[in-house]
Amino acid sequence: MLNSRGEVLVTNQGGRSWSLPKGHVDDGESARDAAAREIYEETGVRDLVYVRDLGSYDRFRTAFDGGDDVEELKTITMFLYTTVEMALAPVDPVHPEARWVSRDEVVGLLTHRLDQAFFAGINWVPAGGG
Repeated sequence: MLNSRGEVLVTNQGGRSWSLPKGHVDDGESARDAAAREIYEETGVRDLVYVRDLGSYDRFRTAFDGGDDVEELKTITMFLYTTVEMALAPVDPVHPEARWVSRDEVVGLLTHRLDQAFFAGINWVPAGGG
């Protein structure tokens, strides 16, 4: 998720870890619909413009110590959205804070090493663009 300044949206989970907005797909939901819902719940942002799929990766849920909670392996599918909204007001109390940060700051803020690696590997040049 990028704003008009090119900043990336990150969310705090439970006051203990930082990630890109994401979550579970509910019954009857597409992955993109779930992403839009989760972005709203975790950040308050509703005005989304879908840009493209960013891909998927598997990782364990983040444990309280920042490591892996091997009880739950999840497949995370990420999408690139843009928005003109700047105000952030998380709706889900499990996500008490959201921030816009520069792309250069994201990897250093993300808690899970696989989230960091995925973000670092994003090709920011759109397909067919330059």
